Amino acid sequence: MSAPEWEDDDPFEDQREAVENPMKRLFREYGWTYRRHAIVGILASVVARLADLLPPLMLGIAVDVIFVTPAQREAGEVPAFAEQIPLVLLPEAWLPAEQFAQFRFIVAVVAGAFLFGAGFHWLRNRGFNAFAQHVQHDVRTDTYDRMQRLNMTFFADKQTGEMLSVLSNDVNRLERFLNDGMNSLFRLAVMVLGIGGILLWINPQLAVVALAPVPIIAGFTYLFVRTIQPKYAAVRSTVGKLNSRLENNLGGIQVIKSATTEGYESDRVDDVSGEYFDANWDAIETRITFFPALRLIAGIGFVITFIVGGLWVFQGPPGPFSGDLSPGMFVVFILYTQRFIWPMAQFGQIINMYQRARASAARVFGLMDEPSRLGENPDADELVVEEGRVEYDDVTFGYDAEPTVSDVDFTVAGGETLALVGPTGAGKSTVLKLLLRMYDVDEGAIRIDGQDVRDVTLPSLRRSIGYVGQSSYLFYGTVRENITYGTFDASDEAVVEAAKAAEAHSFIENLPDGYDTMVGERGVKLSGGQRQRLTIARAVLADPEILVLDEATSDVDTETEMLIQRSLDRLTTDRTTFAIAHRLSTIKDADTILVLEGGEIVERGTHEELLETDGLYANLWGVQAGEIDDLPQEFIERATERTAAIDADEAAAADGTSATETDAEAGNDD
Repeated sequence: MSAPEWEDDDPFEDQREAVENPMKRLFREYGWTYRRHAIVGILASVVARLADLLPPLMLGIAVDVIFVTPAQREAGEVPAFAEQIPLVLLPEAWLPAEQFAQFRFIVAVVAGAFLFGAGFHWLRNRGFNAFAQHVQHDVRTDTYDRMQRLNMTFFADKQTGEMLSVLSNDVNRLERFLNDGMNSLFRLAVMVLGIGGILLWINPQLAVVALAPVPIIAGFTYLFVRTIQPKYAAVRSTVGKLNSRLENNLGGIQVIKSATTEGYESDRVDDVSGEYFDANWDAIETRITFFPALRLIAGIGFVITFIVGGLWVFQGPPGPFSGDLSPGMFVVFILYTQRFIWPMAQFGQIINMYQRARASAARVFGLMDEPSRLGENPDADELVVEEGRVEYDDVTFGYDAEPTVSDVDFTVAGGETLALVGPTGAGKSTVLKLLLRMYDVDEGAIRIDGQDVRDVTLPSLRRSIGYVGQSSYLFYGTVRENITYGTFDASDEAVVEAAKAAEAHSFIENLPDGYDTMVGERGVKLSGGQRQRLTIARAVLADPEILVLDEATSDVDTETEMLIQRSLDRLTTDRTTFAIAHRLSTIKDADTILVLEGGEIVERGTHEELLETDGLYANLWGVQAGEIDDLPQEFIERATERTAAIDADEAAAADGTSATETDAEAGNDD
């Protein structure tokens, strides 16, 4: 088996590359709405970090002014207390003159700085977290809302795991940057600017030495950004592929077990996980090399600062330097320089987080920007169904260049039943998807009571059409929730009546919790016939004017088929109905039967009329009646050709080259 296309390429690559300035767009379209939270976080961060800078300064003042011998104080070798603390911005008369009072004052300032800082740190975290959580929520819900409104072509080309990766992993990565990344960014800015300003105030000459590594760090960081950006994009792509493989395998676990292919699937998971490992390790190697190098550069600057400052205190200004440097201010200088190193090293981590977020934002907005093939008129009218008359006027449609259905033309009067039959791949499901506007016709028109389906709102169109398919999909939840899906305000009495009409009430009553029984994900706790009857009950409750039955009884046993057929007979009474069936016995009473082959209508009429023509329908009926030996050779040859063409299409679809790939994947069209 060849690897699926999503294992070779990022399915969102084109969308991602088309997005310009994804982070700017994130802040413009989502961040601006919650700017109040961000402003609170930013201002609180500034105040909290400035408060964090006070204790080291107070320590230096204490060393120079308080922790001195009486002899030094009497000799006038100690600077005035007021001269050492201009940043306090207090009148000199308010400052204590006695030594122990000065000590108490500094203790009070340090304690106040910690207490004040703690309060603003709480406010900072609250602001940034509120900002990030609100944006994360809006981005995820908007992305999902946009995605679910795309036409079926999009879903035919994408794996569920890839879409889950965008909605979960990528959106979560944005939240981490908006919270942790922005938090760290403003902390870095305040610490670097604050420390740099204090160092320049204490000793501008020595500050130049301490700040010398900054340009080198900036250049080194720029090189890191250029290197890491494409690597993170590759990581995000491989995460999606890994999720898709795991989702695909878990969904098909019964097939894997029954085919005893656990070893084969383990190898496939190992391969795609290995791709993720290689891409992620490539990015990790770049990152773990960058951060120590950044710390080394900052550390070298610290050592040079320590040497120059130490010599300055011991021997006076070295070399070209001039002026005095007290021991206390040297201590402050060293403490601040040490604090300066860590924020500069963290700058690389912030860039790292930013690049990850940027790659994720590009995928998110790429998904949001995915164009829909369906054109929706914002001024469209609501569909009004009075008779339920449906017209197909020379309809032609193709998923790609080649048409799947051609010149389909028929009319169904209100309340009548029309059946579509034909060989696999004839285009039957496609015809009905066009009625639901899962796709738009390329040529011709489809009208309901004279209203073109393209000129009415999609919700009103689809509310008017009930769909019962072969898959009988159930959501995780209770039986009641599944029956009322789409008719959420239905009363309990209406739910029970719908279940009775669908021949489902009896088995529901025998479930452990009746209508409140959890059916499990996709209804796995129920049999196929039970699931199908619940989907019929859902359609009965919705009471649509038009009904579409797509192989509604093909996957159940004969007894269950009889029960389902009884419920369908009630459901179709006085209702315009379309039915697709391989079991021709289920549609032989239809008012009109259309026989499709190669996307075209080749026969039409009632069951008796079509048998009399002795054409394709009669041959298909003969196959199901077991009259294999009586079939004409021409029919057998054409069946062989059709089967060969379908096999060829499936092989080509595995390589992503089939013209009917979308049709086959999107709906397993018959």
